[in-house]
Formats: sequence, structure tokens, C-alpha cells
Amino acid sequence: MDSILATLQLGLPVLVGQFAATLALLAIGMACYMALTPFHEWRLVQQGNAAAGVVVAGTLVALALPLAATLAASVLVLDIVLWGLVALVIQLATFFVAATLLRGLRAMIEAGNVAAALVLIGIQLAVALLNAGAMSG
Repeated sequence: MDSILATLQLGLPVLVGQFAATLALLAIGMACYMALTPFHEWRLVQQGNAAAGVVVAGTLVALALPLAATLAASVLVLDIVLWGLVALVIQLATFFVAATLLRGLRAMIEAGNVAAALVLIGIQLAVALLNAGAMSG
């Protein structure tokens, strides 16, 4: 029992530090995403726009997936931060590519077009899964 408590005492601060760094990266990623997108997600969500809700929820998961892989594959907080930033840049770039492919995306999301939101999130999640695989390998 003493060895378990000693391991917990040593490991818990590391876990908390790594988890906190990853949560901070997730918050930074969401803030950057919302600053860079052409629509105002929170306002649209507050107005009951389901398409905007899908985009926010899907983006949160799409950003979290590669960050989780980085967290699982890294030992040092600096490693998590550096690879986490790379993962976020890839995910933000994915939005711009998807928005280019989905002409009129802003108008579709603002009009509540859930189909367009699902296609956007599908693209973001597909890249996030590949990004996570690359980050963990």
C-alpha cells in the first residue's frame, strides 16, 4: 500500500500539470477558432441555431482528439505544448480548407443548415483522427 501511495504522490502532480497544459491548449484552440471563423458561434447558439451548436461541439471534439494523442504519447509538458500547438495549427488550417470547399458556409451556418455543419464537422473529425494518429505514432 505504501508503494501505491508513493507512486500516486509522485505521479499526481505530473498528471495535473500535463492535463492542465492540455486543457489550456484546448481553450486556446477554441478561442482561436472562434476568432478566425466568419460566423459568431456563441451568439448563434444562444439564438437556438442547431447548425452552430453542431459546429461548436464538433470543433471541440476535433481539437481535443489530437491533443489527447499528444498527451498520451508525451512525457514532458513542453513536448505536449509544442506538439499540441502543431496539432491546433493543423486543425485550424483544416477549417479554412473545408470552408473553401463549402462555398457559402457562413450563410449556411447562419441559416441553421445542419447538413452543412455536419459536413464541416465530418471533415474536421476525419483530419483530427489522422492528426491524432500521427501525433501518437
